[in-house]
Amino acid sequence: MTIRKLTIAALLLMAAPFAAAQDRPPYGPEVTLEQAKRIAAGAVEESQKNGWRMAIAIVDNHGFLIYFERMGDTQTASVQVALDKATAAAMYRRPTKAFQDGVAGGGAGLRLLTLRGASAVEGGLPIMINGKVSGAIGVSGANADEDTKAAAAGLKAGGF
Repeated sequence: MTIRKLTIAALLLMAAPFAAAQDRPPYGPEVTLEQAKRIAAGAVEESQKNGWRMAIAIVDNHGFLIYFERMGDTQTASVQVALDKATAAAMYRRPTKAFQDGVAGGGAGLRLLTLRGASAVEGGLPIMINGKVSGAIGVSGANADEDTKAAAAGLKAGGF
């Protein structure tokens, strides 16, 4: 293989995640306040079970706050981080782990750091209703993978 072919192949491989990122589910009807409260309650339950002190933000499909809950003695920074994770998951229609993984990959993935509102930390998950993004949950306060576990438990408790 020539240097030119290797270069083209490398560029195509680096661009593949961004091409796949364009295939996102559509936006759907906004998550309701009642649904948001059920989701947050599930995240709180999982957090309490594990001894995690969390901030939990639920946003609509545009990234605007619908419901927020902060558990006792949650670190102050987690309030904004939870909201940032939820907003990024809703606006970009993907879990924030996708950004985290892209940045961890280096190279072209570092461009993700320039996206306005993208949170490159695991813990934000879209809320899907009938295959459409209706909002998102963002959780912060423990390790990033634990944040995701609490968020996933919230979605499950909410029926999503």
